[in-house]
Amino acid sequence: MVDFDVLILGSGPAGLQAAVHAARAKVKVAVLGRAEKSSLYKAHIENYCCMTTTLLGSEILEQGRLQAEKFGATFYDADVLSLSRESDGRFHMVLESSDVLTAWAVILSMGISRNRLNVPGEKEFLGRGVSYCVECDANFFRGDKVVVAGEESAACSGALHLLLIASEVHMVYSKLKVNDRLSYQIERSAIIGHPNRSIRAIKGSSGVESVLLDNGETIETAGVFIELGAKGALELASGLGVALDPESMRYIVANKKQETNIPGIYAAGDICGPPWQMAKAVGEGCVAGMEASAYARASRSEKS
Repeated sequence: MVDFDVLILGSGPAGLQAAVHAARAKVKVAVLGRAEKSSLYKAHIENYCCMTTTLLGSEILEQGRLQAEKFGATFYDADVLSLSRESDGRFHMVLESSDVLTAWAVILSMGISRNRLNVPGEKEFLGRGVSYCVECDANFFRGDKVVVAGEESAACSGALHLLLIASEVHMVYSKLKVNDRLSYQIERSAIIGHPNRSIRAIKGSSGVESVLLDNGETIETAGVFIELGAKGALELASGLGVALDPESMRYIVANKKQETNIPGIYAAGDICGPPWQMAKAVGEGCVAGMEASAYARASRSEKS
């Protein structure tokens, strides 16, 4: 068993920023998770403050880990099997590597797992034409033909936004599930709709070149935006009674201090809901790291 002050679940931008601030506060910090599981890993970032060049998400995550390690954070490249709370108030975590860790505070920054089409080419072209975030990646397809897959508000809003950037926007869906206002906007726009259709394959060579629909039709495109909503990575949190957003039940509810309804548990990043932006994740991670370290220090002093 290894004792820490703060355990951080997730090594994306929220978790890394939390680790930097918590470690700088001179408490023992452990970060759990693999960088390649972060939605940032295969992304290209150009809309973050003070960055004048486009950077690869994998590079940002690598530098973030080095920075956190420099301040004393310990990293475990392993998944968490269980998370519980002991009678003394400390959290107890079991890893897939059989390591057991304890801490006074926990930061949940595991992100979310995107709902996928599960079609040939989707995984292969991720970051090379396939995206799960219009807000993040639309600008990379300026003047191109693009396809949006989805039928709810995220897909519709994304398609309307892409009209301002792309040369042609196609939308593939079974039946729109949005309010009358958004439906009217879609119908009156220049979006080329493909109702009652689905994507069967995404094709290309070095990048996306086309999609194949279930009726055999092929749409030439440089980008495919898969906007099917998202499901929260909340299994560990739910067992401890962490409150979720009552409307969607997909995201963790946190206040301005990134505190959840459970004392000692904080949340930051995508797991707290949209927008899916690195800037938001980093800001929330900063707050969570400072607050969790202060809570851990106070709890440790009280028990000693």
